[in-house]
Amino acid sequence: MAELDDVRRRMREDWNRRALEDAHYYVAFGRRQQSDDEFFDTAREQVLGFERELARLGPGNRRARRAVEIGCGPGRLMKPMSVHFGEIHGVDVSDEMVARAARNLASIPHAHVRPTPNSDLAAFADASFDFIYSYAVFQHIPSRDVVSGYLAEAARVLKPGGLIRCQLNGLPASAKTYDTWAGVRIAPGEVHAVAREHGLQLLALEGSGTQYMWTTLRRPAVAAASGPAVIHRITNANSSEPVAPVRGRFAALSLWVAGLEGGEDLLRLSVLVDGRPAFLTYLGARERDGLYQLNLHLPEGLGSGVKTVVLTLDGEPVAQSIVRLMRPGPLVPRILALSDGIDLLSGRRIVTGSVKATLEEVAEPGALTAQVSWPGGAAAGLDLEHFCINPHLPSHELNFRLPEAAPPGPAEVTIAMGRRVLGRMPISIDG
Repeated sequence: MAELDDVRRRMREDWNRRALEDAHYYVAFGRRQQSDDEFFDTAREQVLGFERELARLGPGNRRARRAVEIGCGPGRLMKPMSVHFGEIHGVDVSDEMVARAARNLASIPHAHVRPTPNSDLAAFADASFDFIYSYAVFQHIPSRDVVSGYLAEAARVLKPGGLIRCQLNGLPASAKTYDTWAGVRIAPGEVHAVAREHGLQLLALEGSGTQYMWTTLRRPAVAAASGPAVIHRITNANSSEPVAPVRGRFAALSLWVAGLEGGEDLLRLSVLVDGRPAFLTYLGARERDGLYQLNLHLPEGLGSGVKTVVLTLDGEPVAQSIVRLMRPGPLVPRILALSDGIDLLSGRRIVTGSVKATLEEVAEPGALTAQVSWPGGAAAGLDLEHFCINPHLPSHELNFRLPEAAPPGPAEVTIAMGRRVLGRMPISIDG
């Protein structure tokens, strides 16, 4: 208990300090000293994602629905999310963040915020919320016990049929200890265990192996039974094409299934492709045509050709179909983006001396090199840090500091892999 109390104290102190220093930056991580309009505009993408999951609740009266955000910060997400609920609450370990949220949400009478020094939802009754959500919060918690405690509390206050949608750090464990910025890593199996322990349905587990792993959990409600399961069609999960490569970024399928009861989830369902178990990532809500979308990553070791796909429920086969798999094309390493490594919104105007590049389809990131050149000089052999941000693409992030000799003004970054130049990108270095 003393150890947990110390973790909570450090979380509160560190996030209070960050709120006082630059709350907008530490929450949205885009630019130092963002304006209010710029800060709240950064919520758009996350809100769209939550709205897609809200569709699972059906067309009920939104004024009767209640939501709570874990780690509400200054209210960036609560403000736009408030239109979907008759009552919305936000909790945060930081008193300073809560004070800012209260000011930002003062014009929304059904929005309420409070500090949670014990990292729990003790202020709320059992089975009292329809939707519980969290974004970029659990990634900053250094204790697995605190994360597990929040999830247990979320399960407790969730109504039958209600949803939890939250983001976790799914990167492989890489350190013995974590802090209040680089938090604990959570494996897919741990999410499975949480769902089973608290009697929740697992509906989504997307981005496994990445820093931004999303999960959707639901408190089961009574569902009417329907007919036997039938796989109506199988498509690539990234397109409508009825074919997929056996590995790489497009090695994923969508099964369009009829006859499910609504009580199935990613724990009860499984899919065998040519006898090999696939990794299930998403079970959608019932579509207008009565079909459910079930997404999966193809298992390793498959060959090309026509393969049998078997859907099982509780270990028993319930439907079968076929899909055509093909050999993937060669990896094409490429640079997706390059920006200041800290002030991301400044783009290629490097204001902090740090550079961040995102690359796809790089099989050997250790072979990457970077050079910075400017009128009258250049520096190579820079000290690079890289890590995998999505193993399914594969996608990597590359970070490095500009050389001290680089003067203010125009410059160019060259990134290569061995002898192959992947790109030469102009930058501007602030003085």
